[in-house]
Amino acid sequence: MGDTTVTRLEAVPDPVTHERTLLTRLRTPRRPRLWFEILLIAVSYWTYSLIRNAVPEQKAEALRNADWVWRTEHQLGIAVEQSVNHAVNSVTWLIIGMNYYYATLHFVVTIGVLVWLYRSHPGRYAATRLALFATTGVALAGYYLFPLAPPRLMTGAHFVDTVQVHHTWGSMASGDLKDMSNQYAAMPSMHIGWSLWCGLTIYALTTIPWLRVLGLLYPTTTLLVIICTANHFWLDAVGGLLCLTFGLTLARLWYGTLPHTLPRTTGTLQPTAP
Repeated sequence: MGDTTVTRLEAVPDPVTHERTLLTRLRTPRRPRLWFEILLIAVSYWTYSLIRNAVPEQKAEALRNADWVWRTEHQLGIAVEQSVNHAVNSVTWLIIGMNYYYATLHFVVTIGVLVWLYRSHPGRYAATRLALFATTGVALAGYYLFPLAPPRLMTGAHFVDTVQVHHTWGSMASGDLKDMSNQYAAMPSMHIGWSLWCGLTIYALTTIPWLRVLGLLYPTTTLLVIICTANHFWLDAVGGLLCLTFGLTLARLWYGTLPHTLPRTTGTLQPTAP
């Protein structure tokens, strides 16, 4: 009886399986690292500001676009920004408060929500942060493709630049700080994009009734502020909403679900294929 030769074949890794495993690992939320998040946010905001301010200040085109937006809003019957701007500007204490609101809460509340997510919802942090970053990133395309002067810089429209009139430091695009920011990047409004991100995140993830109400009031109040201070048109706010929709959609596609439906803690998720 002849010898029987048994050949043992070593297992060859399946490249498709390997790619799927790697993709699953990338799409599985893990506990964020504080040093990395601080560095990522700082570098991302610096890059965003650099690119935004590097977009050519196309003043003539931005003013033409502002005239077009203003005419469009008249045709739609929503061109009330000027009346609101003048009415609120007559109440000194209120408009000064709005100037400081515009200058500060945009950053303070957004950072506060990120910190809250990091501490209390680590499993949802990465997906929610991705939605915010994507929202901000796609806004850059708007600044480049559609330069837009804010209402306060329109010629002959008689809007009040409330920061200059009341000598507050409520805007990087007015007064002594105007040279540090692109003044013709009003579309889309990231004050709306970010405040909606904050408000919806708070509303979706907290169970405390008064906090949920505050979550909804924050973007509503922000919308009023950007109009009263003549920094944006109503349609700029629509642009901010569309950017946020893009950001949430991208997070949904990447993680297989919306950020707020992910587990609160890390290490328990097997992502669903989008």
